[in-house]
Parts: sequence; structure tokens; C-alpha cells
Amino acid sequence: MKVYTSIDAFLNVKNPVLTQGTFDGVHIGHTKIIERLKKAAKEEDGETVLLTFSPHPRKVLFPGSDSIQLITTQEEKIHLLREVGLDHLIIYPFSREFSRLTATEYIRDFLVNQIGIKRLVIGYNHQFGRNRTGNLELLKELSSVYDFSVEEIGAQEINDIKVSSTKIRKAILEGNVHQATSYLGHSITLSGIVVRGNEIGKTLGFPTANIHISDKSKILPAIGVYEVDVHVDCNKYKGMLNIGTRPTVTNSLEKKVEVNIFEFDEDLYGKKIGISFVRKIRDEKKFESLDELKQQLAKDKQEILNRRISL
Repeated sequence: MKVYTSIDAFLNVKNPVLTQGTFDGVHIGHTKIIERLKKAAKEEDGETVLLTFSPHPRKVLFPGSDSIQLITTQEEKIHLLREVGLDHLIIYPFSREFSRLTATEYIRDFLVNQIGIKRLVIGYNHQFGRNRTGNLELLKELSSVYDFSVEEIGAQEINDIKVSSTKIRKAILEGNVHQATSYLGHSITLSGIVVRGNEIGKTLGFPTANIHISDKSKILPAIGVYEVDVHVDCNKYKGMLNIGTRPTVTNSLEKKVEVNIFEFDEDLYGKKIGISFVRKIRDEKKFESLDELKQQLAKDKQEILNRRISL
């Protein structure tokens, strides 16, 4: 898959068959659209193209709002789209100026003159352009003028999947990572740089890697303890991860993400690691003593190991 952050670099692509959208999470609904896109590209003897935007349009149009939470970072989205076999990904820089393009200008100047689309594949009730005035009717009208075709994926076909990014975010925020995974068709992931903590875990016999997540828009599961897979230098390890304020060891309300990696004893400071969530083990709680916390951590680890053995 070729990735473009400049539209000027998008050259010599044969019969582009395009879809567009944020594709946050690259969930099973998105993959169905991409499968349809791949089928259309074969029919047109062309290549598949996804047009998406960065930053997320809501960040530009509503800059004072911190409410947006993304299922996937840009890096994660690129990885997932590469996995589903997309040919080309255009990550177009979204701006206020771009948002002011009328629907006709967007089709004529951008999709036709710059990208050169052969066919556009869209979901039902798709709207675009300034004030979202662009729709299927306008696309069909202009497609005959500018020599491209339009294919709409019907409401019933999409609704049969019974999934949306909103449903996925709700499941993640509730800590129901198993349900979110079923909606996505892949694991919930996060990644970050390992930073120094207060090393209390080490004194308890459960050393943890404290993960700094730089993208503040990245959605995190609910506070609690999770079974996870940890990816370090292309190797995968079992582990347990805590998201929370660590009430047994501190009075701080700052949320931390830290993971204990099983059968691992290497220096990770400054290194980027990846996490794939498997399931939630329990809620975070305040224990009466560090010894009580240590006993619970041992139980959590054993529960994870027992489940892995039984699978």
C-alpha cells in the first residue's frame, strides 16, 4: 500500500476507484466497504484508493472541543488498512479553507481534476462539501459530466453488520474490550514510549513498564486491570495491564497506564511497545496494604495463565 500525505504525489494511478471517510477503527463495516471497493477496482481494471483526512475534521472545525476520542491513531489506521489489502491511502491535510469547498468544487477540482477518479464507492446517505450539501443525487448528476461512475452501498447492507464507531467507543469506555473486538474484527491496541515510574511494582515482584501515550485523542478502555498481549521488537509476550490512578500507592488522580510483562526482564526505558487487549480482569481498587495488593496481583496473573492454558 502506498501512502500519500501530499496530493501532488498521487500520480500515474490507473483508473482510481475511491472511497472516502475517517475510517476510525477500520472496523468490520469499513472492511466491507473496502471489499466492495476491491471488487469495483477489478471491474474497472483499476486500483483502490481511500481518501481520509488529518487532523480529524472535528479538531479543525471545533478547535475548543476536547471531546473527540479516536479508536485508532494514524499509525494504527495505516497498519490496519495495509492489512486489508488497500492499494493507495491519501491522508489529506484538512483545513478550514478545504472545508469551505462547495460540493461541486470538491467533486470537480479535487476528486476529478486532482485524483482522476474512475468510480466512487460510498455508503448510503453520504454527505460532503460545505454545509454537507453534497449527496448521491449531485454525484450522479456530475458523474455524467465528468465521466466517472458512482456506486452506493445500500442501507440494508450496512445495517446488517450492526456496528458503528459510536458502538465501539461505548464498549471500550465501558471496559468491554471483548465486545469491542468483535465489532472491530481485530484487537483494540495502543502503543507508547516506556518512561520511568516510581518502581513500586518492582519491589512487589511485579515490575511494570509505564507507557506514555502521546496522542491525547486516543481512546482508552475503562479504568481496570486487563489481560493483554505485549509487542516488543516483533516479539509477543503475555501480560497484565492496569489503567487507573493506583489508589493503593498514591493519592494522585492522574491516570496511568502500566503493564507487567510475563517472563520478561529487559530494560525498556525509551523504547516503544505495543499493547493488544484481550479482556478485562477486574476493576481497579484500593487495597489496605502493599502485601494485599501483591497477593491480588499474583491471583490476576494466575487467572490469565490458567485461561491461556485452557484455550
